[in-house]
Amino acid sequence: MSPSPKKTKLVTVDKNTRILVAGAGGFIGGSLCRYFKNKGFTNIRGVDKKPLAEWYQRIPGVECLCLDLSREGNCRRAVEGMDEVYQLAADMGGMGFIERFRIECLRSVLINTHMIEAAYRAGVDRYFYSSSACVYNTELQKNPKITALKESDAYPAMAERGYGWEKLISEMFCQEYWAERGFKTFIARFHNVYGPWGTWDGGREKAPAALCRKVIQAIDDGTREIKIWGDGTRTRSYQYIDDCVKGIDMITHCDELIATPINLGTSELVSVNELVSIIEKIAGVKVKRTYDLTAPQGVGGRNSDNTFIKKVLGWEPNTPLRVGLGKTYPWIKEQYKRKKAGLRTVD
Repeated sequence: MSPSPKKTKLVTVDKNTRILVAGAGGFIGGSLCRYFKNKGFTNIRGVDKKPLAEWYQRIPGVECLCLDLSREGNCRRAVEGMDEVYQLAADMGGMGFIERFRIECLRSVLINTHMIEAAYRAGVDRYFYSSSACVYNTELQKNPKITALKESDAYPAMAERGYGWEKLISEMFCQEYWAERGFKTFIARFHNVYGPWGTWDGGREKAPAALCRKVIQAIDDGTREIKIWGDGTRTRSYQYIDDCVKGIDMITHCDELIATPINLGTSELVSVNELVSIIEKIAGVKVKRTYDLTAPQGVGGRNSDNTFIKKVLGWEPNTPLRVGLGKTYPWIKEQYKRKKAGLRTVD
């Protein structure tokens, strides 16, 4: 029998700790505000550039500020009086967005540089940065039968153009602020996050939500046919939102992980075709699949090697895809119905 993974002791945090979530109007940021609120934290501030009416979630008791964090002065305002900062603000989306709008993705480096400097100057104790698996060397990701990516595979650097390079250079900022200034930073490389309250329409959605919507629409319009980007063989791992926010909390309160990039994702690798099959079972339907080989597809395969996170935290994201999608599909179905009826939705 193999030994149980080591579990590092996490820092205990007082419930009066003042928490800032940047990007709180988005999917993961809003879910993180809810997570901390449910844990009993009483001083949470959420910031996003979207008008408040367009925030994905508004959590009662959370202070909400509408600020464009690409501007230095707004970052100083956002971090004022805070103990912990969770930097999730970015201009991003699914593969269709990040392949077509590389400049917008690159410009998020303005947010990251201003936020980390403002947080350091404000005396913030802990600073979390949401990086991405898009930092990994694309030469290692050509084959759908991918060898799971470990943290060291980001170098030699050949990140995904635009979004991936922005994330990688911002990781370096976090590492250098610790090395040069002793500022406690924490870095998680997200692997595709999905779940209720996520983007499901409009061009920024990722594959699980997009395919759920396509199946729902195919049932609704009676065609029972969906169009898949690519040939359906490309592979990814997908992480349920509840695992993601729990992982953020654990990583940020583990001193062994200061300035150390770590994977945050599941190791359950599936192809796009397998993802559709799971959604079909949930929906109780079979759809005809057509394939658009001209659409954005991204790398051939990407999966998370969770050896390091299991060693340090004794934990890894582990919600099975069929379980997470079982909660996500009906939520998207309800959003679809609301949009069709002309009611407000999250999209």
